[in-house]
Amino acid sequence: MKSISGKKLGKIVEQRGWILKRVTGSHHIYQKPDSQAILSIPVHRNQDLKLGTLKSLSKQN
Repeated sequence: MKSISGKKLGKIVEQRGWILKRVTGSHHIYQKPDSQAILSIPVHRNQDLKLGTLKSLSKQN
């Protein structure tokens, strides 16, 4: 798995149907419109996310 930035990951999840609900600090909170599933993506400038964070987010997806 290749590391990507939080900003780029946000664009990917939006293409997959997630909706940006709010921004709390540096975390963008996404929600699926048909469920209560929530995804919190850290967006720190243009830094790549660590692989462990990406794996954890992919399990929630």
